[in-house]
Amino acid sequence: MPCLNISTNVNLEGVDTSSVLSEATSTVAKLIGKPEAYVMIVLKGSVPITFGGTEQPAAYGELVSIGGLNADVNKKLSAAIADILETKLSIPKSRFFLKFYDTKAHQSQEYAQCLHALHQY
Repeated sequence: MPCLNISTNVNLEGVDTSSVLSEATSTVAKLIGKPEAYVMIVLKGSVPITFGGTEQPAAYGELVSIGGLNADVNKKLSAAIADILETKLSIPKSRFFLKFYDTKAHQSQEYAQCLHALHQY
């Protein structure tokens, strides 16, 4: 079950977060090759963040997936998520950092292990 966790210093009040979540879900599913039903997106706004010594709009993300990640996919994911954040939240691509974790099924919660096992068949 891929999980993308994004924190930003942008205030999300009045922002159409549903469109951000929806677009991020479909992007992650498509690029990792997993069904959208398995993708989780967490978006937290108004998080105190400084990037390069300023508090201008910025974001930090972590993406955890049981397989599906590699250098090429990670590059595409970084670019695609940066596009979404720039378009939807006015966060410049140069002020976004995304960290990747390719994990094993036994390192995830029980339900994720079940999903992983089902996905293998």
